[in-house]
Amino acid sequence: MINEKKLIQEIENDEWQLIKNIEKEKDKLKRAVKEKYKKKVISIRLSEADIRKLNKKALETGITYQTLINSLIHDYMEGKIKLKL
Repeated sequence: MINEKKLIQEIENDEWQLIKNIEKEKDKLKRAVKEKYKKKVISIRLSEADIRKLNKKALETGITYQTLINSLIHDYMEGKIKLKL
C-alpha cells in the first residue's frame, strides 16, 4: 500500500501523469485483459478411471474437474510442476 507521504512526494515530483481520455484507456486495458485470458475449447480423451480420480480430487478442493485440469496444465506450462515419463 502506498503511504500518503510517498504519494504526495511523487505527485510533487511530477511522477504521475494525467490520462486525457480515461474511458478510452480503460476500454483498451479491458480488451487486453480479455484477450490475455481468452479460453479455447478443446477435446481430450481420458479414461473413466482418471476422470473419477480427477472428480474426487476436484471435490476435495472445491473446484470442477475441468478447472483442476486447466490449473494442472497452466502450472506445468509455468514450470511449477514437472512431468515424469
